[in-house]
Amino acid sequence: MAHYNWTTPVSEAQIRQLRINDTVTLQGTLFGIRDATLINMFDRGRTTKFDLNGHAVIHTAPNVKKVPVSPEFPAGYASICIGTTTSDRMERFTQPLLKETGVRMVIGKGGMREGSQAAFQEFGGVYLVISGGVAALETTWIEAIEDVDLDDLNPESLWKFRVKDFGPLLVGMDSHGDSLYNEVKRDAQSRRAQVLASLGVSST
Repeated sequence: MAHYNWTTPVSEAQIRQLRINDTVTLQGTLFGIRDATLINMFDRGRTTKFDLNGHAVIHTAPNVKKVPVSPEFPAGYASICIGTTTSDRMERFTQPLLKETGVRMVIGKGGMREGSQAAFQEFGGVYLVISGGVAALETTWIEAIEDVDLDDLNPESLWKFRVKDFGPLLVGMDSHGDSLYNEVKRDAQSRRAQVLASLGVSST
């Protein structure tokens, strides 16, 4: 297990270094994205002014409030709470997100499935895990909302955050075909079979 402290954007070569159980802390830019954002980008053909190549996205729809534009609030938004939502329902967008925009890191909770794993392998991407219930802590890692796009979808806009010491985040799925979620599933199935066998019950 290794720890990496990276400033975004990052290269494919950097991503290929990562293995499950490694950790990553991010500096610089992080983009917030969610269901409506992805549906509009990939089902409805909307484009963004942001260059996502080499960047990380986080599955979120933040609680924010409108404020006057200032050096502290360059996008006219102040963050109230910026948490992470469950990733699974955005499964079908991982492949186009990596292929068409060059995103390298997807941050979320709950894990993703085989389609995402295949996309991470093909294009050089990873899934970074945040535990549920830590939104208050996450918010402290975000220095400012620097910009926003597709804001008619608010709060599921495409957010550009400036982050400092965002993490450490656990590598849950890597670009080599390995997944912590698969390991946990195999371990659970093995333990179940052992318990059933000890009770004299068939597991088939």
